[in-house]
Amino acid sequence: MKEAYTQQLSQFIQYLKVERNYSHHTIHQYESDLKEFLQFLLRENIHTIGDVQYFEARVYLTELYERKSARNTVARKISCLRSFYKYFMREKQVIENPFSLVHHPKEEKRLPQFFYEEEMEKLFTICQGTEPLQQRNLALFELLYATGIRVSECAGIQLNDLDRSRSILLVRGKGNKERYVPVGSFALDAMESYLSHARPLLMGEEKHSYMFVNFRGKAITTGGIRHILNDIVTKASINEKIHPHMLRHTFATHLLNNGADLRSVQELLGHSHLSSTQIYTHVTKEHLRNTYMAYHPRA
Repeated sequence: MKEAYTQQLSQFIQYLKVERNYSHHTIHQYESDLKEFLQFLLRENIHTIGDVQYFEARVYLTELYERKSARNTVARKISCLRSFYKYFMREKQVIENPFSLVHHPKEEKRLPQFFYEEEMEKLFTICQGTEPLQQRNLALFELLYATGIRVSECAGIQLNDLDRSRSILLVRGKGNKERYVPVGSFALDAMESYLSHARPLLMGEEKHSYMFVNFRGKAITTGGIRHILNDIVTKASINEKIHPHMLRHTFATHLLNNGADLRSVQELLGHSHLSSTQIYTHVTKEHLRNTYMAYHPRA
């Protein structure tokens, strides 16, 4: 890549880290999208980002569609590039934003996948055991379901973040926003067993304050949590590949199905906007419709 492009990319990424305080995952995604766009400029023999006009933006958009990119992916890339040019307009390195007039494709409405309560019971049964890793897995699974926290938030939990006497957990979410979430009795019991017995055995000679650890005693990663969850689902013979947010979706859906109000669920999930939480109402409506169709005599 051209040195000028490399410097501009580095400058923008630094801006996202320092001024916007974006999460590691979001920054990684922006960096990947921008590298792809800058490679496109090189193929098109465009030497500076200021030379890009609306026509070139449309050509890039066409290339994305020809690659069969999903609409949500295209929308994300357009949003990223708008931010990129908006920043360099602010820095007076470009005159106009070629992506300001490029329209976002309509997002695909995908309902969140979740586990039914019967499936959750089966998964909890699979987690039972007296071995240190089994105790850790149960504590991990119980906590994710009890709190609805993101996998990335779970990986970052420190020992002092859990107040067992008050049954609350301090969670550091996106943009380092902090929130407190209640922890249910089942999760607390599992955490007590893990912290008292399993974690000291797994830690060995390691010394750190991360709550969840791998079999070597090191802080667990988001990838490690994903692997554990997939292993639990496979052992339960549930024909489903778990994704990072699935227990979060299950947490929200079960709360709403059992009568929780939307504002409370929004606060528990750490959503800035109610619209982010409202997608779960579509899931619960679909659940009600399926129940109606299955049991009403004249459905």
